[in-house]
Amino acid sequence: MASPPDRPRRAHRALALLVAGSIGLLAACGSDAGSDAGGTTQAAAPTGDFRDEVQGLQRDDPIEVGDVVVPEVAADGSTTPFALKAEPGDLLFVAFGYTNCPDVCPTTLTDIRKAKALLDADESARVAVAFGTVDPERDTADVMSAYLGSFVEGGHALRTEDPAELKAAEDALGITSQVVKDPDGTVEVAHSAKSFVIDDQGRVVDEWAFGSGPELMASDLRLLLEG
Repeated sequence: MASPPDRPRRAHRALALLVAGSIGLLAACGSDAGSDAGGTTQAAAPTGDFRDEVQGLQRDDPIEVGDVVVPEVAADGSTTPFALKAEPGDLLFVAFGYTNCPDVCPTTLTDIRKAKALLDADESARVAVAFGTVDPERDTADVMSAYLGSFVEGGHALRTEDPAELKAAEDALGITSQVVKDPDGTVEVAHSAKSFVIDDQGRVVDEWAFGSGPELMASDLRLLLEG
């Protein structure tokens, strides 16, 4: 946590990141018509060495999501309850989207994969990755498992067919999504483009706007792991 003299500067940065995240809220990820439909512009990824201060949004009153439980699905369709809480001493990265997303979701998952690769092996092993679908009708269990597995090993694929259960998870994180089927059969999906880092108490300790990039993410993760 920043010392008292740093609080004004940190608050200013947090406000800027919150505004940036709001701009990306409900990113229109496009449709089955192709990857150029309704894309989102990615912010330039930061460059440089690891920082000495967390760059993502850290709230004075962190969001508490440890009591939120979403089914984790395996390729065979079996499910186990998954709480939005890291293992003791570890961190949990969480993002929600859908597998047909042409830009936001694959970029976000690629960024966290690269961020983990920038960490030492023992640090990387302490960062779990969970990805939840907002489009469960098309994102079946086998699709979810294969999709997340193409980005990270040992990831947690989250899927619920209960709209109320999905909304509860989204409300807890302060995100939203919308799936609309057009008369011609095209499916339009929009969802918040933020991602989250959750500690072993179920507290959101860092929030990243889309496009934060792997270098910033890795730097924040290292600082958070160091406590």
